[in-house]
Amino acid sequence: MTVNVSAAPLDWAKKACDSLMDTYKAGELPPAHRWHYHQGVFLCGMELLWETVREDRYVEYIQEYVDDLVDEHGNLYFQRDELDAMQAGLLLFNLHERTGQDKYRIAAEKLRNLLLTINQTSEGGFWHKDKYPYQMWLDGLYMAGVFSLKYANAYGETGLRDTVLHQERLMRKHMKDEATGLLYHAWDESRRMPWADPETGCSPEFWSRSLGWYGLALAQFMDLLPADHPGRAELIPVLGDFVEALIRYQDEESGLWYQVVDKGHMSDNWLETSGSCLFVYAIAKAVKLGISGEKALAAAQKGYKGLISVLQQDEQGRLILPDICIGTSAGDYENYVTRPKVNNDLHGVGALVMACVEMQSLING
Repeated sequence: MTVNVSAAPLDWAKKACDSLMDTYKAGELPPAHRWHYHQGVFLCGMELLWETVREDRYVEYIQEYVDDLVDEHGNLYFQRDELDAMQAGLLLFNLHERTGQDKYRIAAEKLRNLLLTINQTSEGGFWHKDKYPYQMWLDGLYMAGVFSLKYANAYGETGLRDTVLHQERLMRKHMKDEATGLLYHAWDESRRMPWADPETGCSPEFWSRSLGWYGLALAQFMDLLPADHPGRAELIPVLGDFVEALIRYQDEESGLWYQVVDKGHMSDNWLETSGSCLFVYAIAKAVKLGISGEKALAAAQKGYKGLISVLQQDEQGRLILPDICIGTSAGDYENYVTRPKVNNDLHGVGALVMACVEMQSLING
């Protein structure tokens, strides 16, 4: 079943959220009853939507998810050895502010303290997970970085800002490819992983969603760093250059981006929607902030139209976002292009909602 492509971006964001709310009780969002970034990304998209439309059913659904996992004392079970676990903590700040319930602040403090125990590279870069020794992944900048800046703003631990900026600088230092302007998915300081380049330690490919997490982090850092913080001024050209690099690899026909971003000419490569959503968000944000100009605006509009054109509906009229790559570790080209595609994976739908909300704000000026 096809969809009417003429609706406003905010209508698509609402339909995406409403479709999953109709499918799952909040605690049943997959993987059910787990503190996990899949749910966190989707619900962060929903929170952005709520901030715009102020329909309390959205924030109540978010609270239902959190309250299923955080008890009245602020206790929760989470993976204490991976940056991914911090992402869903982004939901705690608004809940604490709205309700005044201390359990949300206590839970946030537990997540913040993960940074005290997770292992680090020789330069103080956080391992993405302790089971991946000496590895930094682009994903981690969003998973832990945005939370850390929100925590600094909410609870006054301003030193976290320098920690986050240090992580970003290390990624740029070790993972950025100057020829393309893109960043590799992962970097292994020890050079032990089969995918690690023996000289650079980098994984060999530019994976779309990992680049999407990096762009999402940069874009949201702009809102979270104080206007006069030197790190914000430092990141403005970084985001601008990153957007320029993305535009170079946008598929001319579809407006989307490939799973392996710079290899659209390969016959087994494919257009991936979650990364494309994140790119549209980051590009639109850069335009709204005045960092990027007309060329970027056109790319955001083209990408957004491409995303809307691939949306589907089920028999109940619920929205379906297809061609989302499942969770993926670093690896070679074959690793990425042979990963399964799924419909309505939560981090894909969450990215779609973010892109739609940001495109609406761009339209509304």
